[in-house]
Amino acid sequence: MKTTPRVGREHEKIWKVDASKSIDLAPDKLPAVLATPWLIWFLEVTSLELVQPQLDDDELSVGVAVEVEHLAPTLVGEEVTCRARLVHADGPLLSFHVEARDRHELIARGLHKRRVVAIEKLAARVQRKSNP
Repeated sequence: MKTTPRVGREHEKIWKVDASKSIDLAPDKLPAVLATPWLIWFLEVTSLELVQPQLDDDELSVGVAVEVEHLAPTLVGEEVTCRARLVHADGPLLSFHVEARDRHELIARGLHKRRVVAIEKLAARVQRKSNP
């Protein structure tokens, strides 16, 4: 890493919920809502973008843990504002408090961890798995 990211640093990103990111749990009774896997993806990418500027060209960060509570539904067509705040940096392991809101309320909160890794080492590991 060029420099260790400063604890307390935040990043915010706004996402639009479209039909491809929804789940229709009860089609006859409820409208489609944002699916939890997509919500987690929104939060992961927001965290990734926070740390990306601190990485060297031969590094990337990978998600290693996610603990998120999905607290409320968000309808298709709504925007979701995701925020990631770095709460701990222990060498290559970075921990983020994450939260998401729609225009009505807090819809998710939790903890996300990312590890900074060398692209070359990760590529070699992936290559070993693809050519057993």
